Amino acid sequence: MDRRQFAALSAGLVAAAHAVGQSESNSFPVAVIGHTGRGDYGHGLDTVWKRIPGASIVAIADANPTGRQKELQKLGLDASAGYADYREMLAKTSPRIVAVCPRHVDQHRDMILAAIESGAKGIYVEKPFVRTPREADQVLAACAEHGTKVAVAHRNRYHPVMKVVADLIAEKRIGRVLEIRGRGKGDRRGGGEDLWVLGSHVLNMITVLAGKPQSCSAMLMQDGRPVTKQDVRQGGEGLGPLAGNELHARFLFDGGLTVYFDSVANDGTANHGFGLQIIGSEGTIAIQADRNPLAYLIPGNPFQRRDAGSRWLPITSGGVDVAEPNPELIHRVQHHDVAASDLVQAIRENRDPLCSAAEATLTVEMICGVFESHRQAGAAVSFPLAERDHPLLAL
Repeated sequence: MDRRQFAALSAGLVAAAHAVGQSESNSFPVAVIGHTGRGDYGHGLDTVWKRIPGASIVAIADANPTGRQKELQKLGLDASAGYADYREMLAKTSPRIVAVCPRHVDQHRDMILAAIESGAKGIYVEKPFVRTPREADQVLAACAEHGTKVAVAHRNRYHPVMKVVADLIAEKRIGRVLEIRGRGKGDRRGGGEDLWVLGSHVLNMITVLAGKPQSCSAMLMQDGRPVTKQDVRQGGEGLGPLAGNELHARFLFDGGLTVYFDSVANDGTANHGFGLQIIGSEGTIAIQADRNPLAYLIPGNPFQRRDAGSRWLPITSGGVDVAEPNPELIHRVQHHDVAASDLVQAIRENRDPLCSAAEATLTVEMICGVFESHRQAGAAVSFPLAERDHPLLAL
C-alpha cells in the first residue's frame, strides 16, 4: 500500500468535488456520440454535461435516425445539431470534449481515436474502456501525441469513501492486509461476461487500493469443465471473444499482496457479492459496488468466532459509523457529475483525470490476463502482457 498513491487519490477527489461547485462561463463545447440499439448513451454520459459548469452540449451523433431525434429532444437541441456520422460531427463542430457513450465496447477505440484526431482535449468514455491491450496502446499513443485527456466512467473510483478506505488501510485499522477478494454480480452473465461488464468496476477499485498488478493465474470453466476452443463465442455488447460461465483468478500485486477475483453464473447471492473485501488480521472492509453506503467496516479477526450481534459499520465520507455529511456529493458521484467535472479540471490544469486511460488500461490488462492465463493452462502471466491482442483468439 503506497501512501503516495493515497495522497494522489485524496488530491484528485478534493479537486473533483471542488470542480462540481464551480460556476464559470461556458468554454467547453461538448459533442455527444451515442448509438441507439448498439449501446445507446450509456448510463447518463450524455445528460451529465447539462449540469457541468463550463460545459455546453453543441451536437450529437447517432446512426439511428429515430434515436437521434429522441436524443435531440432530450438534450433540447435543434435538428441541425444532430448527425448520423460522428466523424462528420467532429469535423464540423470541433468540440473540446467528446462523450463516447455507447455501452458496446467494440466501438470505443475508433470513436476515441476520431475524437482525438479532431482536436478534442478531453474524452469521457463508458466502461469497459476498450477490448484489448493493443487497442489501449493505440489510444494511449494518440493521447500522448495530441495531449488529450481520456477519462473512463468507473464512477466508484471518484467516490470520496475510497479515500477514507485508503486511509483506514494505511492507518492499519484492519491490521495487516492479508488479501483482497473481488466478485462480479454472479447473475446469468457469470464468468467471462461478468468479468468484463461488472468485474471491470471491481478490478479498477482494486488497483486504487493495491497498486499495479504484477501477474495473474486463472482458469475459465464451462459447466464445471475447463473452457476449450469450442466454447469461445462472440460476446454481447461488442465484447469480442468470450467464454466460460465460471472463472477463478489470482493476481499478485505490488509488495506481494494477493488479490482474487471470482465469478460464477447464477451463484445465488442476489448480486450482494458485487464488490470486494479487504481482509485484514484485525478486521475486514467490504466495498459494495454502486450501493449506498459504498463500504462497511467489520471489526475483529475475520477467522475468530464472533458474537451474533457483531455489526457492519458504515463508512461514509465523514468516517466510520458516521452519517454521510455530504449526500449531495454522493448523488453527484453516482450520476457522473464529479467525474465529468474532474475531466474539465484536468484539461485546465494539464493533468491526468482521476480515472485516466492509463489507469483503465490496467483494468483491461487484468481482464485479458485472466483469458491469457487460461490459454496457458493456468500458468502465471506477467504484466504488461506480451500478448496484446485478445487471448481467446489464440486458444
